[in-house]
Amino acid sequence: MNQTRLPVYFIPHGGGPWPFMEFQRDEQGKGPWDDLAAFLQGLPADLGVTPKAILIVSGHWEKEPIVTVSTAPEPGMLFDYYNFPAHTYELSYPAKGDPDIAARVRELLSAAGIPSTEDDQRGFDHGVFIPLMVAYPDADVPVVMLSLKDTLDAETHFVIGKALEALRDDNVLIVASGMSYHNMRMFRRTDPDHVVVAKRFDDWLTAAVELPDPQARAAKLSRWHENPDALACHVPDHDHLVPLFVAVGAAGLDLGRQVFSGLAFGKAYSGYRFG
Repeated sequence: MNQTRLPVYFIPHGGGPWPFMEFQRDEQGKGPWDDLAAFLQGLPADLGVTPKAILIVSGHWEKEPIVTVSTAPEPGMLFDYYNFPAHTYELSYPAKGDPDIAARVRELLSAAGIPSTEDDQRGFDHGVFIPLMVAYPDADVPVVMLSLKDTLDAETHFVIGKALEALRDDNVLIVASGMSYHNMRMFRRTDPDHVVVAKRFDDWLTAAVELPDPQARAAKLSRWHENPDALACHVPDHDHLVPLFVAVGAAGLDLGRQVFSGLAFGKAYSGYRFG
């Protein structure tokens, strides 16, 4: 067992297969996802150790009535994006699964009174393989996926995360993959008023994550939808925000801090580390 408890990350996974596409660059030669690429590339160094496995909760596995754990020893690819260049449907991320870690996940959920089931067929969706191809390009760390519950409520996902907190003491890295801003209707637009709305919500979300009292943090985040800017930043649903709630639950008493701040076509979005 690793004697150092691993942190928990909420990472943005960006838009579609962005690392494998060309985008218009600004006058300084910067593309819209360069900052995110640098952040994800630096994640292993920020972590400081090689984890035994990664348990990843993706905003793209969100329609399960029962929490579901992937058990495939060699997951395939799930190209759940549309109308992108043909070569982006030929990507491969040959990381292994880890049925033993998956079984441990289910044991912890059961001990917390949370029913679960397993899926031995699901491949890596792009909320999984896109950020991991940047952060761990050698695909040498086993990956187990965990679904969201279709209720998508904060409280349920706090409890799910809390049940899995002990994995951090066994060198398993818990990664929540989503987007703190995810309005697909406005994603590529730069309307000034909406840019302001996105920044206000990002500031509010960061302040909530960084509250020093974990109970106050959870209480504020559970009321995220009451923020006047929240629903404008998560359209048509908030599935990409829900992985953050799992991360907050798994954080336990550990403090949260913003470790990434970027702009997606002008809209602010963030990444967080707990512990």
